[in-house]
Order: sequence, then C-alpha cells, then structure tokens
Amino acid sequence: MTKPTFDMNAAVKALHEGKDLSGKNGILTPLIKQLTEAAMQAELEEHLASEDKPNRKNGTTSKTMKSPASSFELQTPRDRAGTFEPQIVKKHQTQLTDELERKIIALFALGNSLPGHSYTYCRYLRNGAFQRYHQHRYRQAAA
Repeated sequence: MTKPTFDMNAAVKALHEGKDLSGKNGILTPLIKQLTEAAMQAELEEHLASEDKPNRKNGTTSKTMKSPASSFELQTPRDRAGTFEPQIVKKHQTQLTDELERKIIALFALGNSLPGHSYTYCRYLRNGAFQRYHQHRYRQAAA
C-alpha cells in the first residue's frame, strides 16, 4: 500500500499556482490513488482473515485506472491462492467510478484525512474492511 503522502500545503500552493485539480498530474489524483489502494489493501486483509485454507499476500500488480477526472497507476494487491476478488476496483476493471471519486474528494473537502478519519471513510464508502484494516495498522504502529 502507498504510505500517506498527500500534502495539503503543497496542494493549496499548487492550486494558487493555477494547476488543475484533476487529470494525470492533477492536485487530487494522488489522494484518490492513495485511498483506493488503502481500501483494496483492507479488502485483502479481510479476505485473508476469513479464509479457511492457509493463504497470504503475494505482492501487487499495477494497472492504469481511468476516471472522468484523472488517470493513474493503481497497485492492486494479490493473494497467493488467487482467490481474492476485490470489490472497490474489480479484476479487469480499468474505469474508476465517478461516484467513488466524488466521495473521496467530498470527504477530503470536509477536512477528513486518510489516517485520522478512517472510520468516516469506511462508513461513507460502506466498506467495513477499510476500518478494520486501519485499526490493525494502528495497533501494529503502537506495538
């Protein structure tokens, strides 16, 4: 998963300089990529926890995602057994829904950030796995 790297100060500076919000090098594209990868990682964690047979992570594959506002390289997680079926971005899907992108932008506009408000993202995106993933990450960081 991509570590949180979205810099609000740099985004505001870029906006003042007249850079686009969306597009390949848009200001919000890294935020959309980061959240999508985190949600997919959370889905994989939940999948691995619910499996009866031994299974584990097996790296990521890269694919180009396109949306109405941007395009970016998404690192999609894999499992060793090949049984993981992501729901946020399904296998062979190359278009990011504009609904998901709008939700991400709206949450950020309300002042939510990825690490600090994962519960809000989770509830808003209706993905319980996302919240459990971040609770697990916080526990690891505290140990």
